[in-house]
Amino acid sequence: MILFAAWLAGLVFGLGLLVSGMADPHKVLGFLDLAGAWDPSLALVMAGAIAVGLVAFSLARRRERSWLGEPMRLPVLRHLDVRLVGGSLLFGVGWGVAGLCPGPALVLLGRLQPKAVGFVLAMLAGMALVAWLDRRRR
Repeated sequence: MILFAAWLAGLVFGLGLLVSGMADPHKVLGFLDLAGAWDPSLALVMAGAIAVGLVAFSLARRRERSWLGEPMRLPVLRHLDVRLVGGSLLFGVGWGVAGLCPGPALVLLGRLQPKAVGFVLAMLAGMALVAWLDRRRR
């Protein structure tokens, strides 16, 4: 049941990305182009997602178990560190250059879009590099 719920959540998320236009790199780059032909429509999508997230997290904080009976595992860290800030900067630069972030890239990978294939390969390489650096540091 847990795998089905994860699959269903991913399906709804992917459909939401497609319907909202967030999986279209041109639309995302239009949103990020503040000095040119700025497209503010994704700001409304993000505001709606933040509103839904705020409600969902406030309800989840009151529960000890999920609807499927699993323990709730919510973020607990409240401080900024170099890894968080550095990762956020890399994420933002990658988003601005490619017009993609991991969710939309995976949606477009399902459509075998060449740009998504390159993005996902680069993302996996970056994840492997971070894992390798973490192992070396320990």
